[in-house]
Amino acid sequence: MTTHSKSQTAESVPLTSPPAIHRLRVLTVNTHKGFTALNRRFILPELREAVRSTSADLVFLQEVVGEHDGHSTRYHNWPQTSQYEFLADSMWSDFAYGRNAVYPDGHHGNALLSKYPIREYRNLDVSITGPERRGLLHCVLDVPGHAEVHAICVHLSLLESHRQLQLQLLCQLLESLPDKAPVIIAGDFNDWQLQGNAALARRDYLHEAFERHHGRPAKTYPARFPLLRLDRIYLRNASSHDPKILGSKPWTHLSDHLPLAVEVHL
Repeated sequence: MTTHSKSQTAESVPLTSPPAIHRLRVLTVNTHKGFTALNRRFILPELREAVRSTSADLVFLQEVVGEHDGHSTRYHNWPQTSQYEFLADSMWSDFAYGRNAVYPDGHHGNALLSKYPIREYRNLDVSITGPERRGLLHCVLDVPGHAEVHAICVHLSLLESHRQLQLQLLCQLLESLPDKAPVIIAGDFNDWQLQGNAALARRDYLHEAFERHHGRPAKTYPARFPLLRLDRIYLRNASSHDPKILGSKPWTHLSDHLPLAVEVHL
């Protein structure tokens, strides 16, 4: 009798969808494995507070540590969890990690923190040759009001020839996605000569947020005296608004790269 009553109650309540989301606050930051420039100090707890202060919906992370046995015994404030779980804390319900570089003590790679469900993710190995291991972390997000939103966290090679090949792989990934789906691509492109940006600019379906609003990609490296335009946010089927370089304290002391933030309209 009780079960029947509950069933009737459930059927009488109309099902409602959550309101559609048309704006996402996006942040991208190379975490430098949680250390200051030149590895002088471990500052991941300070970085977490700074990242939380942005209230970003999506956080793209590069050089984030999944595990490191040596550091976990060497530093008293090393987190009990992976660095991306520590950064997500209670603020980002979902996270994904793509392991790229593996070494005897552990590994690091790219990660995405999301306030919206991550339906699925995959880490694409785009390493070319030699010791550099690089990846594209591709996540499919459930954002209310949209069939799917794609997020791709990028960290490319230090070598120009490798970057050009990796950008070709990125474009192949983009061309495999649904034509009308919003796509956010962010991370450390290491494209200091801007040749990669020129190659991507030839894809008329893409735009880089800072280039659209300020004429050039943002200077982000080194953090204290930024000269090189390494970090980017590219969008497809979405528009960028109010892009910002987070170039004041505490950010100048929290990594060797400055973070970028932008509001994305879907």
